[in-house]
Amino acid sequence: MSNAALNVLAVVGSLNKTSVTRVVVSQVASELAVKGCRVDVLDLLAEPLELYNPDSAHASTIYPALQARVKRADVYVLGTPDYHGSISSALKNFLDHFWHEFTGKLFATIVASHEKGLTVTDQLRTVARQCYAWSLPYGVSFMDGEDVRDGRVISETLQRRLDMFARDVRTYGQLLADQRRADLSGRDAGFMARLRERESTDS
Repeated sequence: MSNAALNVLAVVGSLNKTSVTRVVVSQVASELAVKGCRVDVLDLLAEPLELYNPDSAHASTIYPALQARVKRADVYVLGTPDYHGSISSALKNFLDHFWHEFTGKLFATIVASHEKGLTVTDQLRTVARQCYAWSLPYGVSFMDGEDVRDGRVISETLQRRLDMFARDVRTYGQLLADQRRADLSGRDAGFMARLRERESTDS
């Protein structure tokens, strides 16, 4: 395993000022930083994105800096509330801005839901698959009031799950990041070969 620090982009996909999603994503971000990861938190309330328009979004003045942050990341921790069994519009809008940047990287999902967030987690896995990314084989879901209250995690069960989640993000994220770098720098056939060719053409 590489000694290079794992780059994690943690995305808060809630625009609620008192969001419990923000509480949990922030806690996971702190745990990953303690484990030696370089963690960048993108809070879509503090850093809003215009609605994605394929004709103009990439010409936005804020796009180059955001794209650099997304490309730098090895892992995406994606937090969203469950809205009608789906991901938040803010998180979907963020995901719509990118595609190739996600290839070969790890998605790890956190869902605030009173319905276990299964359909939301499945939708994020679908995005990962469509972008040739990996996803953890499980997501973390929790309930407002029961698991998180007054800006903190109050459930021991949720805390244990978050500890496991942070451990797995760090462990499997690093394995995938190492293999991704090897695939991009090598000559072997594989699904990363297409991205390798694209990056050599772009450079």
